Amino acid sequence: MSGGGAVRWEFPAIGTRWCIDTPTPAPDDLRARIADVVTRFDREWSRFRGDSVVSALARTGGAVAAPADAEAMLELYAALSDATAGAVNPLVGDALAARGYDAAYSLVDTGARPAPAAWRDTLSWSGDLLALRSPVMIDVGALGKGRLVDRVADVLASASIPAFVVDASGDMLVRGGTERIGLEHPYDPTRAIGVWEVADAALCASAVNRRRWGDGLHHVLDARTGEPVRTIVATWAVAPDAMTADAAATALFFGGGEAFAAAHEVAWVRMTTDGRVEWSPGCAAELFT
Repeated sequence: MSGGGAVRWEFPAIGTRWCIDTPTPAPDDLRARIADVVTRFDREWSRFRGDSVVSALARTGGAVAAPADAEAMLELYAALSDATAGAVNPLVGDALAARGYDAAYSLVDTGARPAPAAWRDTLSWSGDLLALRSPVMIDVGALGKGRLVDRVADVLASASIPAFVVDASGDMLVRGGTERIGLEHPYDPTRAIGVWEVADAALCASAVNRRRWGDGLHHVLDARTGEPVRTIVATWAVAPDAMTADAAATALFFGGGEAFAAAHEVAWVRMTTDGRVEWSPGCAAELFT
């Protein structure tokens, strides 16, 4: 946290490294509450766990009691899908697995597999039920980590922590202070393309140089084709909450991403694969261009 004096708590969760900075050490009971929130989210939404809710649905289809985050995440997914003409789709899990990003991290590409285009005919949700008409893998990677950052922040706020930073390896939320955050150059991690001063907001980033394997394969797929994105290499988005920022960072890899960001009052920066940098009107980032 800016100004020094912060105490950092680090832990692994959902396949990445988390850091939480607070003015004083987080007590054991607060850490236990956060661990419970993270564990439950993982057991519900991880396609890398055979015992998760989404893995069970992928095997059999049918209906289950809706996890607490289902409505918020899937409603925003619907907005993402509409804005990007279907390029973002919560049923992209099997397409990712086919390219090698599967539960075993096989990294073996078996070819492009488009996600179901009419996904809302297959997947439904309500306050009580999450249902699939046929077995298919749900993947919430477009915004799920941001949602979990928000959930962790809610626990910290409920404990009357006056200021904190939650950093989930690229998805960061700042409360009660200001942070200057470097925008890592996707082609050279020792450099930054700019700095963004974030106050009481979230900054989420996505880049195709992370989770990359094979010949041009990476984790950002166009759900309509099952093919990796080729034109955008990195995105950064700032919003009041991390789920919205995370969703915008995903949308900005596709046509329609700018409109989604504008509709949700998200500021953004992105880099194209040929090294050009683009940004939204009124973006407050200091860019080294």
